[in-house]
Amino acid sequence: MAGHSKWANIQHRKGRQDAVRAKLFSKFSKEITVAAKMGDPDPDKNPRLRLAVKEAKAQSMPKDNIDRAIKKSQAGEGDDYEEIRYEGYGPNGVAVIVEAMTDNRNRTASTVRSTFTKNGGNLGETGSVGFMFDRKGEVTYPVDAGDADTVMMAAIEAGAEDVESSEDGHVIWCADTDLNDVATALEKELGESESTKLVWRPTTTTEMDLDSMQKLMRLIEALEDDDDVQRVTTNFEASDDVMEQL
Repeated sequence: MAGHSKWANIQHRKGRQDAVRAKLFSKFSKEITVAAKMGDPDPDKNPRLRLAVKEAKAQSMPKDNIDRAIKKSQAGEGDDYEEIRYEGYGPNGVAVIVEAMTDNRNRTASTVRSTFTKNGGNLGETGSVGFMFDRKGEVTYPVDAGDADTVMMAAIEAGAEDVESSEDGHVIWCADTDLNDVATALEKELGESESTKLVWRPTTTTEMDLDSMQKLMRLIEALEDDDDVQRVTTNFEASDDVMEQL
């Protein structure tokens, strides 16, 4: 299991999810407001909004917060947000993609660059690491959603491309443009997913030892602490022994 999946497990084990819940909700609210502003405020008629709401609910964001974020779009808020992707390298040359949503490009660029520099990395040009990732749809289900064969058959019927089943659960991959349709079909067969979102899936990984992994964690946490940053993706790979020591 590559780093993009392991990171969630690290956060959960350290209780970090609870520590940053308010910040997480703020990021979801921004995404929901922008998605609703760009299309229809009805999630059933707006695929991007539907996915944003689904992901927020998966992280236990209250319905009142979600409704308030949608209403903000109708009040004209979210007009000035610009979506920007930054790419760079972290400790040990690991690739890092930072997705931001900002109303001040200069502020965000300066903060992201400084965060990379302070944490043993360096910000690169757009495209400098993007070629090491594919844009994909990712739908995750818990172990009890079904055995590997059952989930595989449901995924094939739904039009997915790949399935990874392990003791941690099931990860179903599809083309980025098919995510809404695949997620809807899976929900009919397997029930509510744990997570449904667009991600950058690494096509090549960078092996990390304990020291470089600890430095990378500090970089990711510093980036995620920035209000303008929506999500951070890396292509790290670490042994089970290293993961246990974190």
